[in-house]
Amino acid sequence: MPPQDSSTSPLIALGKRYWLPVYKPRDVVLDHGSGARVWDTEGRDFIDFGAGIAVNALGHGDPDLLSALTAQAGKLWHASNVFWTEPPLRLAEELVQASGFAERVFLCNSGAEANEAAIKLVRKWAAAQGRDPSRRSIVTFRGSFHGRTLATVTATAQPKYQEGYEPLPGGFRYLDFNDADALAAAFAEGDVAAVMLEPVQGEGGVLPAAPGFLKRVRELCDAHGALLVLDEIQCGMGRSGTLFAHVQDGVRPDIVTLAKALGCGFPIGAMLAGPKVAETMQFGAHGTTFGGNPMAAAVARVVLRKLASPAVLGNVARQSDALRSTLRALGGELGVFDEVRGRGLMLGAVLAERHRGKAGEILDLAAAHGLLLLQAGPDVLRFVPPLIIGDADLAEGLARLRAALQDFVGR
Repeated sequence: MPPQDSSTSPLIALGKRYWLPVYKPRDVVLDHGSGARVWDTEGRDFIDFGAGIAVNALGHGDPDLLSALTAQAGKLWHASNVFWTEPPLRLAEELVQASGFAERVFLCNSGAEANEAAIKLVRKWAAAQGRDPSRRSIVTFRGSFHGRTLATVTATAQPKYQEGYEPLPGGFRYLDFNDADALAAAFAEGDVAAVMLEPVQGEGGVLPAAPGFLKRVRELCDAHGALLVLDEIQCGMGRSGTLFAHVQDGVRPDIVTLAKALGCGFPIGAMLAGPKVAETMQFGAHGTTFGGNPMAAAVARVVLRKLASPAVLGNVARQSDALRSTLRALGGELGVFDEVRGRGLMLGAVLAERHRGKAGEILDLAAAHGLLLLQAGPDVLRFVPPLIIGDADLAEGLARLRAALQDFVGR
C-alpha cells in the first residue's frame, strides 16, 4: 500500500495501541461509501468486491435503508423482549412467509448467535425425543465456518480456529464435505441428531455443495430421525442467486440461520425454525437482550423486501456471469487461477499450484490498485461484491484486479 500521511497514520496508531490484536487490517482508514465504492480518509476511491464480508448486499448508503433506520431511531431504539414492538413482529412474519418452510423465528444480533441458537435447539429437540446426551451429536463438515463462540467454533471443522481454546464442547462429529457415503456410515452409529452445513462453504474456499448432495443429506436425516440445519449466513439472502440458497438444491430444511446481508451492515441475525422444532423451545429456554431490537428489525424488513426483488436477483445472475467469465479469462491469460467456482455473486478463484498460499499478497496488491478483495483461506480469492453492483463498477473493479495480478505475476 502507498505510505500513509499524517492525516491517517495517527488513526491506525490508535488501533494498533488499543485494539485487542486479533485483526490485521490493511493500512487504509475507510471513511464513506456510495453504492459499490468506498473512499478512505485521504480521498482515494476503492471498488468494493468484499462488501464487508458479504454483508453490504445493497452497497453503501442505500437511501431506503437510511430512511428506515432514521425513522425508527426517532421513535424507539430499544425495549427488550420483555415488551412487544412492531418492527420485529413484522420481520418475523415476513421471514416466515419468504422462507416457505419456517413457522417461527428467533431474532438475535449476529451469525454466531444464530448458529448458537440452532445448536441449542437441536439439543433441546433431541432431549424432547428421549435421546440421552450421548445420542445428540451434530455432524458438520471440514472446511465449514459457523462462528467464533465456543460452541460454534467447535462446530467449525477447522482446527486453526480452535487451537488454544480446548477443552472444546463435545457432541460434534466432522466429515468431508460432499461425501454422502461417509455421512451414511456416521448415521449407522446411531448418535447423530442433526447435520449442519453451508450450502456454499465460505471460509472453506467458496465451495458449493455438489449436485444432489443436500438431497441425499435430507434423505438420510429423514431415514434416521435427524434434523437438517442450513447455515445460510453468508450464502443466503440473494448472495447465491436466490433469496435462500437451499432452494437451488431442492430441499426443505428444519432450521436455517441468517445474518450478514439480512441487516446490510446493521447487526442482526435470525434462526428460522420449521414445523418439527418450532414449538421445542418454550418460555425461558433461550433469550437475548438486544436481539430483534426495533432499529435492526426496521432495517432488515426493507433489506428483505429489496433482496427478494426480481431486479436485485436478476442483477446477481447477470453480474455473476460477467464476473465468472472475466475471472476465467484472466486465469487463462495470466496463469494465476486453476478454477473459478461458487454460485451467484459468491465466487472463489482458486490460485494455481505455483501461487498457492499467496492470496494475502494479491489482496495487498489489489488494495494498492484501488480494489477491496477478500480471501477464503490462503489459496482462494473470494469475490462477494454488493448484489446491486452495476456494469461500470464491475468492469472498473476487474480492470484494477487485472493490474494487480499483472504486478503479482511480474514479481
